[in-house]
Amino acid sequence: MTLHEILRNHTFTSGLGDHQIATLASIASTVTFAENQVVLVDREQSRAFYLVVTGSVSVELCTATFVVSVQALGPGDVFGWSALLDHHDTLFQVRAREDTTTLRLDSEHLKAACDTDPLLGKEILQRALAVVAGRVRATEVRFAEMCGIRV
Repeated sequence: MTLHEILRNHTFTSGLGDHQIATLASIASTVTFAENQVVLVDREQSRAFYLVVTGSVSVELCTATFVVSVQALGPGDVFGWSALLDHHDTLFQVRAREDTTTLRLDSEHLKAACDTDPLLGKEILQRALAVVAGRVRATEVRFAEMCGIRV
């Protein structure tokens, strides 16, 4: 399957116009991660936005004494939204739960594409904000569970 076809069918980019898909395909690369491989390290600047194609990853909250899985992501999901912000550190660690294939969108190229095509920028921003809201909700649910509160 070509990058164009993967992007056309991915949940995050579904519904974008042909020109927008072509723009994203021109800056996308396929990246694979082995089971248990750390993809993003918390408190480091993310340099890419990832679309999960196959496999799954765990979004984890890390402290000096423990790691908590906040959310599991699979095909159709995305991570690395902090790469869309200038000079913003990641808030979560992301680890492959199994062999996983993603599309990697370099943050600088993605931001430039969004600047060049404001409609693409608007779509990416709105969709990324929905991802952020989902991540906040997942974190809230996980903490409630840890406190013994039924959600």
